[in-house]
Amino acid sequence: MKIRKLVFSTNNEHKLEEVRAKVGKYYQVISLKDLGDDTDVPETGDTLEENAMIKADYLWNTYHLNCFADDTGLEVEALDNAPGVYSARYAGEHKSSEDNVAKLLKELEGKENRKARFRTVIALIMGGKRYLFEGIIEGVITTSPKGTSGFGYDPVFQADGYDKTFAELTLEDKNNISHRAKAVEQLVLFLRK
Repeated sequence: MKIRKLVFSTNNEHKLEEVRAKVGKYYQVISLKDLGDDTDVPETGDTLEENAMIKADYLWNTYHLNCFADDTGLEVEALDNAPGVYSARYAGEHKSSEDNVAKLLKELEGKENRKARFRTVIALIMGGKRYLFEGIIEGVITTSPKGTSGFGYDPVFQADGYDKTFAELTLEDKNNISHRAKAVEQLVLFLRK
């Protein structure tokens, strides 16, 4: 079987590692860095879908290669689904995971409802046609960070049915249940057709 190339519009090594673990059997996933491109494509959309498509469009329009991009948001019920599309820059444009987590925990102080969900949208452009895939995992926000693996909000997100945060799970365990894994599974099913 010939392995085909698919470009993932990211320079985030954590995301790249997660996605390669799922897609690697079917496609060689290469990153922007592999193309010598360190562009940080501005996420100017109002939704995860728009942001994912903006990043995929950048790649398609620049390189005319089959590609995909994702955008992920943490939606916290008690905060009217904030930070949502602004998850990466919740505490400011400097995009600090530690500051984002600190702000989130402060916003949730005194709130009993800690229900949250991670949502990932993947935009795929293949042969010029556009497709969207979504993955969601429900859970709660813990009262303090726990664990050292993962990234972003992983130290404070505990998936329903688990007693560990995403940052306490192994990469393999997280890859089996995460929002991104669910979206990537849909992508893989589509790519295998």
